[in-house]
Amino acid sequence: MSICTVIIINYNTWGYLEKCLTALSQQTFRDFNIMIVDNDSDCPTPESVLKINPQTLLIENTSNKGFAGANNQGFGEAALSDWFFLINPDAFPEPDCIAKLLQAAARYPEYALLGSRLLVDRNTNRIDGIGDRYHISGLAWRDRDLQKDIVNQAPYEVFSACGAAVMIKSDIIKKYGGFDEDFFCYMEDVDFGFRMRLLGQRCLLVPDSIAYHVGSASSGGGDSDFAVYHGHRNLVWTYIKNMPGFLFWMFLPLHCALNLVTLLWFSLRGQGWVILRAKADALRGFPQMWRKRRLIQRQRVASIADILRVMDKSLLPFKRFSAKN
Repeated sequence: MSICTVIIINYNTWGYLEKCLTALSQQTFRDFNIMIVDNDSDCPTPESVLKINPQTLLIENTSNKGFAGANNQGFGEAALSDWFFLINPDAFPEPDCIAKLLQAAARYPEYALLGSRLLVDRNTNRIDGIGDRYHISGLAWRDRDLQKDIVNQAPYEVFSACGAAVMIKSDIIKKYGGFDEDFFCYMEDVDFGFRMRLLGQRCLLVPDSIAYHVGSASSGGGDSDFAVYHGHRNLVWTYIKNMPGFLFWMFLPLHCALNLVTLLWFSLRGQGWVILRAKADALRGFPQMWRKRRLIQRQRVASIADILRVMDKSLLPFKRFSAKN
């Protein structure tokens, strides 16, 4: 049994994956296993990939289970590890990335999720994300995306961590389950972080744990039709499932306004059919998400004040409407 299992979900990103595995082979902390779950990529696994870390476990799916389903599959296969480190194939950790996360986990045992500081891969003085922000309207984004990098600082609490590089305590997966597989991909990490927060779990951003991130390497970019559809369908579902108590009704007008604005925004950009389909499918899934909501809210232990404290309450969220990725 290893302390940590690294789980990488791959779909047609073999070139990036080689660089990711090379970075993992250079980690100063060594007590981890690596698991690659391939979501039925178009071409077979290159031999060069498996030579980098010969002990890597490769799971080859015969269908694409998405980020959510494939990670849940990995959780089941690596159930004996204390921690899961999820990293995207297009994210490249610095040599002490895992060590810094585990050191923070030991120092702050009250946190069950720990996120790395993501920097833009080819412009490393720009931030790709330092945790996820969640606005009271239901919009989510990576904090300080594309802004100038910050000097190292002490770990601090964030709403949730980006799934591109996050450490998750295995006990909470065993107790509460993993990602919502109906989401397939996009926003599933925010939904998971929101649900865990409702259940009393908290998320820590560890700024000196660094990974360099390309972003959306397997989905055609954050503005692709695929990303817009899944991101904006799942945005609605995340709100329905998780926004607690009277906050759901208080902020529902804002949430509706956000959806109307995004309909207009993407229509003007020539993606009207995509955003309409996303919202129509979000509404079609409403009964199922409401059933999930009932279960989640019955289990909630965090107070409304605790949830509201970590939300973004700005008058206007200063972020473009592209999908959170």
